Amino acid sequence: MYTNFFGLNEKPFSITPDPRYLFMSERHGEALAHLVYGVTESGGFIQLTGEVGTGKTTLVRTLLLNRMPSNADVAVVLNPQLSALEFLETICEEVGVAVPKRKGSIKPLIDGLNRHLLKAHADGRRTILIVDEAQNLAPDVLEEIRLLTNLETAKQKLLQIILIGQPELREVLARTDLRQLAQRITGRYHLEPLSRDETDQYIEHRLKVAGALGEVFDTGAKRAVFRLSQGVPRLINVICDRALLGAYSLGSRRVDRRLIRRAAAEVSGESDLRPQWRWFAAMFGIVAAIVIAGGLWSNLKDRRELGELVAPVEAASIKLSLSGPVADASNAEPDVSLVEQLDLAQDITTSASALATLFDLWNIDYRGAEHSACAQAEAAGFSCLRQRGSWSGLRQLDRPAVLTLTDNYGDTHHVVLTAIGGEVARLSIGGVSVVHPIDIISDMWFGQYQLLWRPPNGDSLALRQGSRGPNVLWLRQSLAAIDVRYRVEPFDSDFFDDSLTQQVRNFQRDHRLDVDGLAGHQTQIVINTLLEPNGTPRLTTPRLAQE
Repeated sequence: MYTNFFGLNEKPFSITPDPRYLFMSERHGEALAHLVYGVTESGGFIQLTGEVGTGKTTLVRTLLLNRMPSNADVAVVLNPQLSALEFLETICEEVGVAVPKRKGSIKPLIDGLNRHLLKAHADGRRTILIVDEAQNLAPDVLEEIRLLTNLETAKQKLLQIILIGQPELREVLARTDLRQLAQRITGRYHLEPLSRDETDQYIEHRLKVAGALGEVFDTGAKRAVFRLSQGVPRLINVICDRALLGAYSLGSRRVDRRLIRRAAAEVSGESDLRPQWRWFAAMFGIVAAIVIAGGLWSNLKDRRELGELVAPVEAASIKLSLSGPVADASNAEPDVSLVEQLDLAQDITTSASALATLFDLWNIDYRGAEHSACAQAEAAGFSCLRQRGSWSGLRQLDRPAVLTLTDNYGDTHHVVLTAIGGEVARLSIGGVSVVHPIDIISDMWFGQYQLLWRPPNGDSLALRQGSRGPNVLWLRQSLAAIDVRYRVEPFDSDFFDDSLTQQVRNFQRDHRLDVDGLAGHQTQIVINTLLEPNGTPRLTTPRLAQE
């Protein structure tokens, strides 16, 4: 639609993994080098992880098209949600091994695959297995992968394996029962998002590949893209594509910061429009707010020690539902008061300070940053959840969370979201409670959060069809306790069967979760939210909007 308007040959920010658009940042170069090592060195077992949208699949496509040895046969598994039998059948089909007619047995598949690998080795060919989205592999499939590494000659492995996955893959392979598999991995690399400068270069690179002859995004726009995407390539693509469409609709051949912010609001599902009541509230209460905030935060500037701040929390609580200065709002940065608060408190908006507050809400002792926060939580029977999300997702999970905020200078601040009510939210900044409109906080929050939750039986494993154990029994009985429509027979079974899968899907559909039939962490947290007793820290409260 907009390509001719900007003089482009094609859309530059498509999210399909086209190797022509691969931007080889320092991190991507190192990651590709690890992959190349895995396919050129005999016996290489490589693990590549990275956040969603960081470019892992594009790197794999580049490897397959441009860097794969000519004597390599490749099996690619894109859908890892398979049983062990289906997994082996997929590998055999990929490398051309005839699948036995006798179904239901793994042994003929292993025997046939072993004969094929021995023949390929004798012919001087390599066989490489690439598994994408490997964090979703079931435990029995991971065990089959370990057994596949036993296929070898006296001098080398017959199958080279590359596991590609999200950060959860590292946690999966760190489990004690999978240590034999983890010990066989010869190379690990975690793909980080792009830096601020790399984001600028990435945008220009994709525009040039698409045929752009001049500058389309000004400097402010590119800086805003980095702030809103945190350097994640897929988010960069989505925001930039929507911004180009917005510029085209306005007849503008340049994309500025305002268009970027509007585009990001559209793709995140959050409105970029600000309620009129905030303008009136700001005009009515600004004098009182300045007096209160000025007294507290000037005192805060002189008293930066966390211990001095935590004691008078009740007296220090501020209820600011203002947008800050309202003159020339079209050019001013929104909510100056929040920016100033974070600036004055920058020495205590550390991750450790925020985690101490979060742990206190759950009545857990926090021993400090020298110990892993998640390990401390697990010792107390809790589990950590770190991911990107939205306000609607946080409301649904209904748990206090540490938010990562980024100010206009690129500095990071960790605050605790303690309550949401209507269109406002309460934050704990270094132990001091403040209330701000959600859209003001959204200007500095790009989706990163961490929360605690209480998994069933102290075990936070994701559950799927074929799983067995006390957590499956908990799932079955908890769904029935929420609504009799979700009851599954046999009621006392600890096996995750087809019927339970369907009821999990029904529950997910009713509660607007991803309908995949897997009882992952989010699904389990929502179940907990619906069942946990009073006294559990909650996030949503209708009273906050009226305070």
